[in-house]
Amino acid sequence: MQKHDSSDLSWDEFDEMRDPRPEENGFDAVVDRAISRRGFLGGALAFGSGAAVFGSGLFDSAAAMTKGFKFQPIDIATDYDIHVPEGYDWKVLTRWGDALFSEAKDAYSPETGVSVDMSDKVFGENTDGMELFEVDGKQLIAVNSEYVRPKLNLPADAEGTPRSADEVKLLKNLQGVTVMEVADNGNGYEVVVDSPYNRRITHDTEMMLAGPLAGHDLVKTKADPEGRTVLGTMNNCGSGKTLWGTYLTCEENFNGYFGATGEMPVGDGYKRYGIGGEGRYAYEKFDPRYDISNEPNEPHRHGFITEIDPTDPTSTPVKRTALGRFKHENAEMVHAKDGRIVVYMGDDERGEYLYRYVSNGTYVEGGSTEGLLDDGTLYVAKFNDDQTGEWLALTPETTGMSAAEILAFTRMGASAVKGTTMDRPEWVAANPLKVEAYCALTNNKNRGKKPNKGGDDISVNGPNPRETNNYGQIVRWTPADENHASDSFTWDLYVMAGNPTVYNNAYAGSANVNEGNMFNSPDGMAFSSDGMLWIQTDGNDKNEGEFAGMGNNQMLVGNPETGEIARFMTVPKGAEVTGLCWSADKKVAFVGVQHPGGQWPDGNGKPRSSVVSVWRKDGEMIG
Repeated sequence: MQKHDSSDLSWDEFDEMRDPRPEENGFDAVVDRAISRRGFLGGALAFGSGAAVFGSGLFDSAAAMTKGFKFQPIDIATDYDIHVPEGYDWKVLTRWGDALFSEAKDAYSPETGVSVDMSDKVFGENTDGMELFEVDGKQLIAVNSEYVRPKLNLPADAEGTPRSADEVKLLKNLQGVTVMEVADNGNGYEVVVDSPYNRRITHDTEMMLAGPLAGHDLVKTKADPEGRTVLGTMNNCGSGKTLWGTYLTCEENFNGYFGATGEMPVGDGYKRYGIGGEGRYAYEKFDPRYDISNEPNEPHRHGFITEIDPTDPTSTPVKRTALGRFKHENAEMVHAKDGRIVVYMGDDERGEYLYRYVSNGTYVEGGSTEGLLDDGTLYVAKFNDDQTGEWLALTPETTGMSAAEILAFTRMGASAVKGTTMDRPEWVAANPLKVEAYCALTNNKNRGKKPNKGGDDISVNGPNPRETNNYGQIVRWTPADENHASDSFTWDLYVMAGNPTVYNNAYAGSANVNEGNMFNSPDGMAFSSDGMLWIQTDGNDKNEGEFAGMGNNQMLVGNPETGEIARFMTVPKGAEVTGLCWSADKKVAFVGVQHPGGQWPDGNGKPRSSVVSVWRKDGEMIG
């Protein structure tokens, strides 16, 4: 068998390497439909509620002060550093390998990284989604470590491939979730080493399965014949926060951790979720539970949203199966008008779906939360071309699947009811000042060319109007009756990313994109308390060709009322911006910098993913 080096691939590239799709299929030509049929250049769709104010002269340069923003927009960067506006400053809060406990204070070495015996006592690798919590006057941040970079994290002579169970354990321990106390010591925020709240949750941490799938035959294994206790939460990407103050961590590219050393098990679900062949980190060679020829049900126990109580370090994390199984990006919880809980979720893969969970029970502040995340209905979004939409219930009656199958193979249920295939639905953010929500559709090079793994049609559609979409867009919807539990909504596109210096068609982007603020691949999103939408990118930073003039990945701020967007921050070349939360007083933003290049932030040795704090020098609020 030919050996492939997958250590430097993105997760999308890894999936396609292991399960290549046909280059051509039976789709009709869609270029004309993508642009002219719907009349995008003629204004048939409005981009943002303030479309009438958009014009080519709105932003003449990044230096122009933009109405409604409290900062001077910054220019692009192409270096290995962080840049923020004039009047702001930043510093590193914590980096991969930094100690959470005193015994690990010297655990990290610029030459060798972290040893296996200290790997669960330090901050993890490749930081991602995070949330801040307050308890008894203290501030806690729960933050994901999405994946590892074996060429950096393993000993140099391993050449990026684990060679033993210990080296696999090292990789397992550097992933998962960190809970850490942070405090301002008078010189900016720092991690409180040895805080009783500090905690690492890894691929081997014991947790519970809850909801309708718990105890079902689909999740029973040799090690857990009852199907109720599972080890580990993996590939923790985006995050969420419950109304009652717990952390929701989201399992995204879980499929890549499994492999088969023997015969592949039979079942359509393996192909639909991209499971099989060689795992990305060779777990299956050293831990039999990741070998699907040995434990065919183990993958069915991952791909969920896991709830963690950051205020109780002795608590057991709970995987909430009622929220469905797919490549969860984040979880945006809102309180519906009728008291029910609604959780919006995206499945981050090309041509997959946007989902919603609605509880059967209602939530009252301070009341019981029993069953709220275990008893409800999953829906998939259907966007109509006339800018209306509906949520399609995933039930045995609508899908022809059993209730357990819907939760274990949620993608297949969405295909059965013909939801709208999306351009990699990533973070969802709900506006705190009005009843509307946004989803970042980061990109989709396969739009109009290749079907998804279920063979579903991914020709252009309303919210995904461009074939070979390398730029992405943000869709916004407004629920009927100002109720997030309503089954119908209206929608528009808040922004279509693009490059107006290269194109003069739909690939130039919407009218609120210009030479001074252009970007590609919106990914993370969060609203600040003043109703501004913060947009983080995970895109192409080559700064050439169709991406010329876009520079490094960045964080921008959008005004939902006017549609204006301004660049606030750029990160080192090679990095993406991911994860955002604010201090309790809203004066400091905590921002994740994942997989940086060069030797950032130390200036020597290995590049280290980090969380940084950003603040205004005058001490005013920024969140």
